[in-house]
Amino acid sequence: MAGRPREFDRDEALAKARDLFWARGYEGVSMADLVEALGLASARIYAAFGSKEALFREAVALYDAGEGGFATRALVEETTARAAIERTLRDAVETYTRQARPAGCMVVSAATNCASANEGIRDWLVDLRRRRTASLVERLERAVAEGELSPDTDTQALGDYFATVLHGLSVQARDGVSKARMMAMVPAAMGVLAPQDQPDGC
Repeated sequence: MAGRPREFDRDEALAKARDLFWARGYEGVSMADLVEALGLASARIYAAFGSKEALFREAVALYDAGEGGFATRALVEETTARAAIERTLRDAVETYTRQARPAGCMVVSAATNCASANEGIRDWLVDLRRRRTASLVERLERAVAEGELSPDTDTQALGDYFATVLHGLSVQARDGVSKARMMAMVPAAMGVLAPQDQPDGC
């Protein structure tokens, strides 16, 4: 006998949960909030997703596969590190200030501080942020190897710098700083990347 079909769209419910966690953070969302936002009884939510933590992890994965994956795409698709990082910063501003979406970065703002009971979530998000920093460093190291950047470039320091800029953009967006102001900062941020073949005096 065929099983009873689900009475809701799981993907739609997951997207609603993503937006709620993105806006309020992990601890700022209660099960009652999820029941209201998803329009489902708590038992149905647990049956579909397992737990609040499991739902949150799926929501972050959905964010990373969509809006939040802008940096991954830029680092892969652009042919130079300069273009990849500048696109990352500009796409960050676009994503963090988009109308009808929560402000800022979900991975940055969802759980920077939390109760000891939720340290696992905090540590998982820390690891995701560290991986982003590592991906920036790796792209800069490739730029040095390919001659785009000087051999004495401190790729770790630059990777840390651009990760800090990304995190700062998220905070600025959450604070209501305008898209125009943040876009105006991008050229200044990019000024730290001096090309390998830049002649003296230019």
